[in-house]
Amino acid sequence: MTPLLAVRDLGVEYPTGRGRLRALDGVAFDLGAGESLGVVGESGSGKSTLARAILRLVPATRGSVSWLGCDLLRLPQPELRRLRRDLAVVFQDPMASLDPRFTLATSVAEPLIVHSPQLSRDAQRREVEAMLERVGLAPSLANRYPHELSGGQCQRAAIARAMITRPKLVVCDEPLSALDVSVQAQIVNLLREFQREQGTALLLISHNLAVVRRLCTRVLVLYLGRIMELGPREPLYAAPRHPYTQLLLDCLPSLGRKRPPSITGPGAGEPASPFDPPSGCVFRTRCRHALERCAAEVPALVADSPGHAVACWRSGEELAGIPDGITVTNARR
Repeated sequence: MTPLLAVRDLGVEYPTGRGRLRALDGVAFDLGAGESLGVVGESGSGKSTLARAILRLVPATRGSVSWLGCDLLRLPQPELRRLRRDLAVVFQDPMASLDPRFTLATSVAEPLIVHSPQLSRDAQRREVEAMLERVGLAPSLANRYPHELSGGQCQRAAIARAMITRPKLVVCDEPLSALDVSVQAQIVNLLREFQREQGTALLLISHNLAVVRRLCTRVLVLYLGRIMELGPREPLYAAPRHPYTQLLLDCLPSLGRKRPPSITGPGAGEPASPFDPPSGCVFRTRCRHALERCAAEVPALVADSPGHAVACWRSGEELAGIPDGITVTNARR
């Protein structure tokens, strides 16, 4: 079966005054209709670049992004524009993602005007009213401008605008980080309802591993532009197989529950510079189980069980219970 979205060997580089910054390096995954994939990692790991490269909002330097078998990266603009109604995005900052010159109703109607010009003005108005009600926004807010709304209301409007064409894929790039906890829970429930009712595929970019666990069935872990681990949600959260995944999960509040022994240790340090990434495994300078091989060779992303892949030379070992390898925390190359 052809996946809805197939990303292969995707790479993105940015020219800077310090040389070329490699933001993504060989990222590959599939996403099927109705599936939900969470992309997690620290700041600078390449999460937002991945989202924008898939939607062709930033240029990719190599690889392919296939949408139902058609490579989006090589489509002419007119053909790409026709596909945009099936590809929606919800950005991080709800205030900045809405045009300050447009009322809420105008912003939500804009995708219909572009992608469904055959609809009459009355039909567009009815669609907008129904969608605003669907996301929990009162009709009295329709003629207000973004600066007159709260952050939560703006994000609901952004979701309404994304969903009004009933897209097959929604990319959410940190959609909750600008909202307080109670509003976050409401937005999570709203996204879950849309996905269940419309069968929309969801690609969620987030720092919040708790939110990813609620919304996503699979998780992709990025570090310095490379995939460290990719697998089903519950096995990955219960028994992470890459040291970096364990490091991320160690940051979750435990609420008194006993944690498994850490496989990174308290001295994991800060991420390496993307301008000067370590040789071999890019995580090795923070991993207390690194081997000589980790500095010499880049580990391939290899499936060690159905649907679960890890890029680690010690994949399959119980890292928490083995002696430390060569300590390379301060080694740069």
